[in-house]
Amino acid sequence: MKLIDLSRPLENTEYADPPGLGPKIEYFDHQQTADQVLAFFPGVTRDGLPGGEGWAVERVTLSTHNGTHLDAPWHFHSTMDGGKRAITIDEVPLDWCYSRGVKLDFRRFDDGYVATAADVEAELERIGHELRELDIVLVNTAAGARYGETDYVATGCGMGREATLYLTERGVRVTGTDAWSWDAPFVHTARKVAETGDASLIWEGHRAGMVRAYCHIEKLANLESLPSTGFDVCCFPVKVKGGSAGWCRPVAMIRE
Repeated sequence: MKLIDLSRPLENTEYADPPGLGPKIEYFDHQQTADQVLAFFPGVTRDGLPGGEGWAVERVTLSTHNGTHLDAPWHFHSTMDGGKRAITIDEVPLDWCYSRGVKLDFRRFDDGYVATAADVEAELERIGHELRELDIVLVNTAAGARYGETDYVATGCGMGREATLYLTERGVRVTGTDAWSWDAPFVHTARKVAETGDASLIWEGHRAGMVRAYCHIEKLANLESLPSTGFDVCCFPVKVKGGSAGWCRPVAMIRE
């Protein structure tokens, strides 16, 4: 079995999130923390530590939506499944997060394009895959190749309401994208809303969770290295009590 890391790192960058929303990581090295260690052991001096060193540690300020993460239905709306209270990340069933995977290659679509049910159906037919309950569907967009660049957040297609509902009505409960958002980048959606006055276009893929509960992974990596089928995905999230999302390190397991 071959393992492929599908995660992006948490790092000090302004390019993986919209301006002002990135994580802040402060690093403390072994020299800076020696006094922290010694505070636990009265009477011991610095020369009693190997090399006079303490420990390496980091202080992090971040959102649950920084880095590669799994969004819970609670993030999309306060209700799911037609009116039930939406579940938070610590309530997501574990069997949703470890299952057979399938990759949809949508890199050909323009930035801001909203993928439809017909697009999903055509791609599934092209790769010869029939969806079954709990399949984890990963969408490879043009954004994956732009990670780390200034245009990353604005790059790639998004998954629309009908495309999302097409997946969830067939039993899919976890999806994923290498883009910043499951939906089309906001800069493109904002233009369409301004032109049409149709506010229902805002976050339409996310809001599909109001009809039928699902989760999605955002900011995936290495999707271009995956085959269309023949792999499993494991994406267990960190249990943030009452949280709208949890960081995760998804892994694809290719059956050889």
